Amino acid sequence: MDEIDIRKQIVSVEDIFHERGPRAHPPHRRASIATVIRNPFAGRYEAHIEGFMKSLEPLGVDMAKKLVAALGGDPKKIEGYGKGAIVGEAGELEHGALWHVPGGYAMRAALGEAKAIVPSTKKVGGLGARLDVPITHINASYVRSHFDAMEVSVADAPRADEIVLVLVMTTGARVHARVGGLAAKDIKGEDGLR
Repeated sequence: MDEIDIRKQIVSVEDIFHERGPRAHPPHRRASIATVIRNPFAGRYEAHIEGFMKSLEPLGVDMAKKLVAALGGDPKKIEGYGKGAIVGEAGELEHGALWHVPGGYAMRAALGEAKAIVPSTKKVGGLGARLDVPITHINASYVRSHFDAMEVSVADAPRADEIVLVLVMTTGARVHARVGGLAAKDIKGEDGLR
């Protein structure tokens, strides 16, 4: 990670006991990790940026491991995930897209057999910008009970020349999921969708 200039990293864990319904035992847990880095492309257009994805790979692996640890350390307990990026105003949306591969593959590696595509979002924003990171089941994107989002922000980031890189994981379905659809117990595991 020598090429990556990290200013700060924040890990946040939520325990959700109920949403005005029965108490969950154990509570639903979700966590995010946000890393604020200097954007090496800020302030200019650079035609060839894809090489930076390789530089981000070790950071993605480190963040994914820290996120699993924050949720108790057992990758088998993780059921949902998502990723995102907020690019400071001197950057462009495509700089956030550089996080797709290193963030997604890092979470899949940390979790072992995850098959579903890692949902993602990105935007350009200023200090304190909020990002709703989409979440789906790690093995089947069509598991409706795991459709969720976690709002992530860093009060003093991104500065104009920074990017906030985000990973999110959860330990299960929404706390009172009851809208039908494919259930996690019925996943076939063939294509990452069902």
